[in-house]
Amino acid sequence: MSIVHTQSLTKIYGDAAHPVYALENLQLSVEAGEFLAIMGPSGSGKSTLLYLLGGLERPSSGQVWLRDHDLSALGDDDLSRIRRTELGFVFQFFNLIPVLTAQENVAIPLILDGMPRAAALRQANETLQKVGLADRATHRPSELSGGQQQRVALARALVTKPAVVLADEPTGNLDSRSSDEVVRMLRHMVDEWQQTLILVTHDPRIAAYADRIVFLKDGRVVDENRLKGQGTADQIREQLSRVALQ
Repeated sequence: MSIVHTQSLTKIYGDAAHPVYALENLQLSVEAGEFLAIMGPSGSGKSTLLYLLGGLERPSSGQVWLRDHDLSALGDDDLSRIRRTELGFVFQFFNLIPVLTAQENVAIPLILDGMPRAAALRQANETLQKVGLADRATHRPSELSGGQQQRVALARALVTKPAVVLADEPTGNLDSRSSDEVVRMLRHMVDEWQQTLILVTHDPRIAAYADRIVFLKDGRVVDENRLKGQGTADQIREQLSRVALQ
C-alpha cells in the first residue's frame, strides 16, 4: 500500500519570464516499508524532490500525499505538526547541537512536542540503544566519530516513530567505512523495524542497499530499477555505476 505519492508534482524557481523547472509533472509512489533510493546527476532535482516530500518546501503545482494528508494543501501549523510527528529527517551534515549530549540531541523533537523531559530522555536512550549507541548516550558530538554522529542523527529522526524517514546524502560527509556502517543501519531499520525510507544519494554503493531506485534527469523520472533478486551486491553496484555515468 502506498504511504507517499505525488501527482503532477512541479517546482519552478525564478520568475514567469525566466522559469527554471526543478521538477516537472513528476509522479512517484512509495510503498510502506520500502527503501527507495533516488539518484541522478547534479541539478536533476533529487534534493528538491526530497524537500517537497518532507514538506520543507511547497510545490509550484501538483500534490504530495502522506497517507491521507495532502501536504501541499496544509496550513503552516498543520504542516509543522506533520513534520514533527510523521516525518524524520537525516542530512549530510549531522546538525547536532554541540553543547548537548547524544541523548539530549535525540530527545529534542519529543521535548519540542511537549513530552516531559524525563520521559523524552528515556525514549531517546531506548532509540540510541536501537542504533547501537546506548554506551555513548552521555557523550557530546565532539566526542563521537563521524559515523557515530550520523547514527545519533538517525536516532533523532526515529525517536518520534515517524511514518517515513527522509535522508539527503546521509553518507556524503563520511569516509567509506563509516558510510558502510550507516547504510547497513539504514537497511536494518527497514528490514527489522519496517520503517519506510526515502534516500537521496549520488553513490551507487549506497543505492545498492535499496529495494528500488528511481533515476531523475531534468526534474523527471527517466528510469527505475528494482533491486531485489537482481544479482549479488557487487553486480548491482557495477550496474548502477554504469547507469550513473550515463
